[in-house]
Amino acid sequence: MKSIFLIFLSFFSLGFYAQTGVVKGKIIDKQSEKPLSGAVIELIGSENIQETSDEQGVFKILNVPTGRQNLSITLIGYESTSVSDIDVTSGKDVLITVSMIEKFNTLDEIVVSSGSNKSKPINKMAIVSTKQFSPEEVSRFSGGRSDVARLVSNFAGVSTGDDTRNDLVVRGNSPSGMLWRVEGIPVPNPNHFATLATTGGPVSALNPNLLANSDFLTSAFPAEYGNAIGGVFDLGFRKGNPDEYEYMVSVGAYPGVEAMAEGPLGKTGGSFLAAARYGFVGVTGLAGTAAQPNYHDISFNVDFGKHKIGNFSIFGIYGASNIDFLGEDIDTDDPFAAKDEDGYVTSDFTSVGLKHNLDIGDNSYLKTIIGFANSANTYKNDRYYDYGTPDENKLRFQDNDNNENRITFSTLFNSKINKKITLRTGLLFENYNLDANVASRDRQQDNDGDGYPDLVQLISTRANYNIVQPYAQAQFRLTEKLTFNGGIHGQYFSINEEFAVEPRLAFSYAINGRNSINFGYGIHHQNVPVPILFLNENVNGIPTQTNKDLDLVQSQHFVLGYDIRIAKRWRGKVEVYYQDIAKAGIESFPSSYSSLTEGADYGYSIDKTSLVSNGKGFNQGIEFTLEKSFSDGYYCLLTTSLFESKYKGSDGIERNSPFNNGYVFNALGGKEFKVGKARTNVFSIDTKFTTAGGRYYTPVDLEASMDAGYEIKDDANAFSQQYDPYLRLDVKFGFKINSKTKKRFHQFYIDLQNVTNHTNIFALEYNRVTNSVSQKDQIGFSPDFGYKYQF
Repeated sequence: MKSIFLIFLSFFSLGFYAQTGVVKGKIIDKQSEKPLSGAVIELIGSENIQETSDEQGVFKILNVPTGRQNLSITLIGYESTSVSDIDVTSGKDVLITVSMIEKFNTLDEIVVSSGSNKSKPINKMAIVSTKQFSPEEVSRFSGGRSDVARLVSNFAGVSTGDDTRNDLVVRGNSPSGMLWRVEGIPVPNPNHFATLATTGGPVSALNPNLLANSDFLTSAFPAEYGNAIGGVFDLGFRKGNPDEYEYMVSVGAYPGVEAMAEGPLGKTGGSFLAAARYGFVGVTGLAGTAAQPNYHDISFNVDFGKHKIGNFSIFGIYGASNIDFLGEDIDTDDPFAAKDEDGYVTSDFTSVGLKHNLDIGDNSYLKTIIGFANSANTYKNDRYYDYGTPDENKLRFQDNDNNENRITFSTLFNSKINKKITLRTGLLFENYNLDANVASRDRQQDNDGDGYPDLVQLISTRANYNIVQPYAQAQFRLTEKLTFNGGIHGQYFSINEEFAVEPRLAFSYAINGRNSINFGYGIHHQNVPVPILFLNENVNGIPTQTNKDLDLVQSQHFVLGYDIRIAKRWRGKVEVYYQDIAKAGIESFPSSYSSLTEGADYGYSIDKTSLVSNGKGFNQGIEFTLEKSFSDGYYCLLTTSLFESKYKGSDGIERNSPFNNGYVFNALGGKEFKVGKARTNVFSIDTKFTTAGGRYYTPVDLEASMDAGYEIKDDANAFSQQYDPYLRLDVKFGFKINSKTKKRFHQFYIDLQNVTNHTNIFALEYNRVTNSVSQKDQIGFSPDFGYKYQF
């Protein structure tokens, strides 16, 4: 640590001359998404630095001082807006897209401002429970590990499963309720070491350096989103620099080694953007396990420019990972493996899409996307029976081999009827081809008399099924202060041939220039996770999938919110919500089980068959957000969530769900200090404090586990116990250097995660070797580090 700080201090003494950067982008109409010409873009606080957008809505501002900058944008007939917290460096041009909304009454002489462009969601149909975020925040906040999922865990209503995975619990919902979208189409779990039907993992395969500003939704989604009851990640890729070539290389503990290139393509305004990463966290000893994880990913976005037949682009992500857990190398407290077993894990993820945008008239467009995705994973587990004795015997204990392909077709028509009405309608079609195979000895009988549980094929299916989602929605600006969004979403699931109709509505009322209230309601459906649907049950000696006809799980969302602009750059928000859940999968006889409790691990239950769709649950809570956007060299974010998550199994008893933390509190802040003779370099300090109620868990029935030789839980008292509260403090130090003569930029950081080395519980599990209940802990103190060079 002394050496690191000495390096920082040595840079402070360097004498750099003033350096500038470039800010460019596009101005568009928020309703029609068409370019706006004649908009005046002015650099706030700098005299005579302004530009005007051309006929294509494009602008370019040269000689922008490095550091945090703010822009104001004005256009006759439109509400003025602003873009704050633009991080200008000497190593890379800044590309932004600014949307403006037409004034409700052009004859009104009152100056109307829509405030910061980033204070509103990108999706104009989203009014409630939506937060826009930037990729720069992913790298800015402490404890983020360059992971977009860990970024949004700082938002109100969101908590992560634990330090070892980035599963997202949104308002008490299982992580399996999440929907991931990239460039407008759903994608499989975009994480390394992902498994079938899960939505999280230990390392993200999404490269934040390719992301554009995106939306995260936590409730009452607009009509274009479906097959999700928890939350929605609506991510977009940015375009490459259309004017000149730029490059970046970096190294970091968690993302690993990275190289990125971007630049112009052709003579029609096209561009390319591509990056590749190779992880080496295992070498640093920060993986949280003695095993060596290996992972790499590639991401790209190629825009072919505008032609007479429209604009074409192609985008994609590929990620691969593997890890071997060898019992002889595993510590007794390793959270992922045990001394008496060897495990071999592989995971692959691919998603590519071809997008076509076609302008129709002056105020409408048609966007069509054809996509292909593949998600594959294997898990081979060998168990050493009679471990440590002369009778020790190695047998294949579990054998998983899952492969899912999906073909996606999405079409969306958007039309600005007039300044008061916007219409959007579309269709999403997904075809799934699933080859799933799961065999296990866990909890099985010894029918062949060899003295060991039989290796039973729990899932063996080759299924082809479709999900079809038509939708229509409209936004009505009823008055200057009142906006109403209404729509309807349909969902057809071919496995059970169910078609669900889902009304959605939301409104926002601006009490005055500083205060507004909003309300949202929606019905949402999602299929029971695939590993549960295709479980085999032995019926008269024949493996039968007795869960295939389960209904879609239904969820009704109610949200009421209040927003206030407390002062310049300060915003506050309160939201109250209630979510009623029905038609969850439960057992046909009295028990504590519900499919609502699934999804917070690498796998799903293997013995829950002949389920019925009678399960119920609810989530309710209140959330508070206080945010000061970056200005005057500092920012802060305070979020608090107080909530309750309950469910009922077939025994009719209301229980805590495993995701019922009760409360989550986050406090983030950061300060930047300009250093050097010209004060163009930056030293930064960022910190984050998080505390949350412990997860509820089902205690182990130790006596029954000892008799059976494997873990048996006291299901009669399901989720009756609670782990100790979670607590963590992170502190991050960074340094940015802008070159004095060339287009060069350097960035260093060291992120001290869980700096107090606080012990957070991972799990209390039955230990087969010691015949006791052992506590396994999450990762303790863990330093992250990184370096980036842009040129």
